[in-house]
Amino acid sequence: MGIMKINVDIDCTPAEARAFMGLPDFEPMQKRTLEVMEKRMMEQLEHFTPDTLLKMWMQPALSAEWFQDMLRRATK
Repeated sequence: MGIMKINVDIDCTPAEARAFMGLPDFEPMQKRTLEVMEKRMMEQLEHFTPDTLLKMWMQPALSAEWFQDMLRRATK
């Protein structure tokens, strides 16, 4: 006896497929989460301007302690 192969094509959206299989709809929760993340990112954006980043990176280089430590390590 031969093997029979059957293909079934179903044309539906991901939301329709989830509903058909009884899976929960996380889209509202994902939307709220993305909105919160976007809000937090926009609030923190001012900390990542080129001027602010340069000041943050150059702070250790401008302290006398850091400079003295660098000289000590260089002369050993």
